[in-house]
Amino acid sequence: MIVYGKPRTENNILFNLKRVLVPIDFSEESFQAQKLALEFVSNPGNLHILHVLPRLDPGVHGSVKETMNDSTRKDYVSKQFHKRFGSESLGIHFTVTIGNPTKEIVKYTKIHSIDLIVIPSHGRNGLGRFFLGSVAEKVMLSTTCPVLVLPRDSLKLESIQDQLLLTGFQV
Repeated sequence: MIVYGKPRTENNILFNLKRVLVPIDFSEESFQAQKLALEFVSNPGNLHILHVLPRLDPGVHGSVKETMNDSTRKDYVSKQFHKRFGSESLGIHFTVTIGNPTKEIVKYTKIHSIDLIVIPSHGRNGLGRFFLGSVAEKVMLSTTCPVLVLPRDSLKLESIQDQLLLTGFQV
């Protein structure tokens, strides 16, 4: 696990958990990060979930563009999220944007005064990381907000709480 950022010290707590952002890509790792973040916040209204869709390729055939525009894509993703989580998603701020994931995450963080970003790492290395890049790493380097990066093999609540306490963060 990597905790990165300039912690805020208020009442001996290194960072607030009033507004926690979990960027998701609909992978199991991102859903596990969402579940763990929900454990950290006092209520679901403090949790922000963000999914970033890529821009449509301008070379896509016209008939596809007529049935699949940005609005229909956002609606579809939103429905899939609420379908998967049902009543668990009540109160959670779920947003879908379009663009570059890193830029959109950083922009959302600033606009909504996010206190902590919880982001899973898929654990790619070698060529996979070279070609795909690491959104988690790019976010860490692009924001002033504390970032909690959860490696794939540490996505267990007990493990994260133990590691946070060892680093001096209070949950």
